[in-house]
Amino acid sequence: MLKALPTLRPKKRLFLGLLLATEFLIALGLFGVWKIAYLGLENIFKYLPAIVGAFFIFISTFSFGTIFNMIFAIKGLPSLKLFHRYSFAIIKFLFPAAVKVGKIFGFKRRQIEASFIAVSNLIFFKSKIKVPAKKLLVITPHCLQLASCPHKITRDPNNCKRCGKCNISDLVKLSEEMGFIFFVATGGTLARQIVKKNRPQAVLAIACERDLMSGIQDVYPLPAVGVLNIRPNGPCYNTKVDMDEVKKTLQQIIE
Repeated sequence: MLKALPTLRPKKRLFLGLLLATEFLIALGLFGVWKIAYLGLENIFKYLPAIVGAFFIFISTFSFGTIFNMIFAIKGLPSLKLFHRYSFAIIKFLFPAAVKVGKIFGFKRRQIEASFIAVSNLIFFKSKIKVPAKKLLVITPHCLQLASCPHKITRDPNNCKRCGKCNISDLVKLSEEMGFIFFVATGGTLARQIVKKNRPQAVLAIACERDLMSGIQDVYPLPAVGVLNIRPNGPCYNTKVDMDEVKKTLQQIIE
């Protein structure tokens, strides 16, 4: 049996710091491009350097504004909805470069993804989102089911026989007690279909760092909160979840 992956304690400032550092490097690069191309642009049109420069300044200012807006939201300070709308678009654009910047300082991709989830969750809770139980969708990966179980629970978790050997039975029972919608998905495509079909007002997703990060961004602007799974046998095989953490999260969301 493989050893359990170490539990990370994600630091929110890691993700935000890397985003700021990445955006600074990109802004510096844009300035370098503008400086090198200045004479060529001027030869094309007298005011073209000013136009291109203003465009680069706008892009950089908007990106920095979006990142600082996330910081303000986390700190409980006033933030602009305009920037909220484009937060995940900026994150998608900057994240690959942020991972490379992180590697320079010795940070692994998994650490950065975990930090993103911590940031996203905090913004979710700072927003004080509350929804009726019947409008909350809880979705988990199929690896939460015991691999040797013969019962197909994707699309219909009620097929679970509740033997108690994995957390699926715990979640099925909890969904009956609290009234939220519960589904098990085999991947991102099915998860998106489930969200589209059920039209929830909020989503609680249980998954690994990578899947949570992509899932939270995919369902935006639908509010979503993530709970990391536990991998005592390595990734994607007989995973578990801390049910106390799940219950605590549900109590914070459900009206």
